[in-house]
Amino acid sequence: MRTGIPARVGQYAALLAYLAFLAFPFLWLISTAFKPPRELGSLHPTWIPENPTLDNFRQAFDEQPLLDAASNSLIAALSAALIAVLIATPMAYVMARRRTRLARAATGWVVVSQAFPLVLVIIPLFLVLKNLRLIDSLFGLILVYVVWALPFALWMLVGYVRAVPSELEEAAAVDGAGRLRTLVSVTAPLLAPGIVATGLFAFVTAWNEFFFALVLLKTPEKQTLPVILTHFIGAEGVADLGPLAAAAFLATLPSLVVFAIVQRRITGGMLAGAVKN
Repeated sequence: MRTGIPARVGQYAALLAYLAFLAFPFLWLISTAFKPPRELGSLHPTWIPENPTLDNFRQAFDEQPLLDAASNSLIAALSAALIAVLIATPMAYVMARRRTRLARAATGWVVVSQAFPLVLVIIPLFLVLKNLRLIDSLFGLILVYVVWALPFALWMLVGYVRAVPSELEEAAAVDGAGRLRTLVSVTAPLLAPGIVATGLFAFVTAWNEFFFALVLLKTPEKQTLPVILTHFIGAEGVADLGPLAAAAFLATLPSLVVFAIVQRRITGGMLAGAVKN
């Protein structure tokens, strides 16, 4: 018992240190977003602004089309997440239930595809979209996000499908239900937490994506929020810290909310699966 208490105290201390390490950039971002220019240039920075102001937020909206960029990001992220989930769900079902060599090879390819760096695929991807006349198109960006999210969505949903007892599907087949009816009426409701979590992860990935949007979108009115944030940095690399911090804070909020929902959904799905089993 005596040896257990110091070990537990050490674990909690390490956890608190890790949480502080993760929270530091976000807390400093919030502090910077509300500081006036005089405090931003101070040689003795403080955590809490002495004279908090909303001028940085007003200036951010005046300098850049943040609402239009947020709308573009929302359309691209929601569309990509929805399409990726609709495609990945039946594919994951087949890969999980059909234990063939082809299914195992497909699962291996899904894992290997995640190792490819973005720089390796951007040039051929750009040429393909150019031939399809989808450069500088939000629809083309959505297609890229769907293709990029599919491997992870498949990998995640295959695990959820395998967690669903196959005996439930066999019982439905005995009652006369076909494959499609079984998937819709029996398997899909049990996969709902996994489908939601996968869709939310795909949404967050597309919402925060920068590289593809920077290369494929040229018109300012079509650019997404991560690309617009770079416009607060001047040609000489000097950033307008106040408005940049304010815009980055607003852009980060949706991701934080979605991640909180993801955590709850994943936990709920694991508990629901344990009860059903």
